[in-house]
Amino acid sequence: MSKKTIILDGGMGRELERVGAPFRQPEWSALALIEAPQYVREVHDGYIAAGADVITTNSYAVVPFHIGEERFATEGSRLAALSGTIARDAADAAGRKVRVAGSLPPLFGSYQPDLFDPSRAAELLDVLVEGLSPSVDLWLAETQSSLAEVKAAYEAIRATGKPFWISFTLRDDIAPEDMPEAQLRSGETVAEGARLAAELGAQALLFNCAMPEVMDAAILAAKQVFDALGKDIPIGVYANAFPSQQDDEEANATVTEIRADLDPDAYGEWAQRWVKNGAAIIGGCCGIGTPHIHALSNRYLCA
Repeated sequence: MSKKTIILDGGMGRELERVGAPFRQPEWSALALIEAPQYVREVHDGYIAAGADVITTNSYAVVPFHIGEERFATEGSRLAALSGTIARDAADAAGRKVRVAGSLPPLFGSYQPDLFDPSRAAELLDVLVEGLSPSVDLWLAETQSSLAEVKAAYEAIRATGKPFWISFTLRDDIAPEDMPEAQLRSGETVAEGARLAAELGAQALLFNCAMPEVMDAAILAAKQVFDALGKDIPIGVYANAFPSQQDDEEANATVTEIRADLDPDAYGEWAQRWVKNGAAIIGGCCGIGTPHIHALSNRYLCA
């Protein structure tokens, strides 16, 4: 590797559960933010110690889908700001440069592009952006299932002037060899997503919250588009450890079983493949925890 791979953190929700934080549905990772925010700091500190160069705010579940309409209306801004402050404090205490990514999640349920409501998107995103803005170095619109979700996130952050990273979640219910083109969960293609990333001036395009097995095809599809456009946009991956989920299976609707075959070494081997195929940013999503990030930064993706 000629350039150091940027290491992201891993999943927040399962790591909160692992360290003993309050954790249940429907609040998911927001429950610790509400009841015991010291655990959120503990998870950030753990990922930094493991070698993460970028940590992501615990704002993924700060949406009505998880915390309810009433709580979002009364506490959404405060909780978003708190998630930003906790991450910022952890990054500033790291003793080295660690950036904070402001998580802009799917607003109406993960893996549910059909539920996206453009009439409400700006209203909800504005709460998150206002609360997070003082604390973050960049925006991460993550687990995006469709182009429409990304466009709404971009409109919400464009006036901040901060870098915009896009991360799409992919169809993983079909084997890559049986899929003509790598697809987002909406059925739109990765190539369309890459062209949108270039059009919006995104500083990175990533793929997350899907099985490792579908990531290579997405990297190659995005790289082909960027090469054709003459764009040098870094590509990244942070896969999950879930079995295949698609359509009526909303991510985090239940506490999904974690695959037993994705230990830190197995995940590290996947990561090496992704870097070989052109990825420059690697981390983990649901079920990929501190030991995985430690393995990436200390064994598998060392400069």
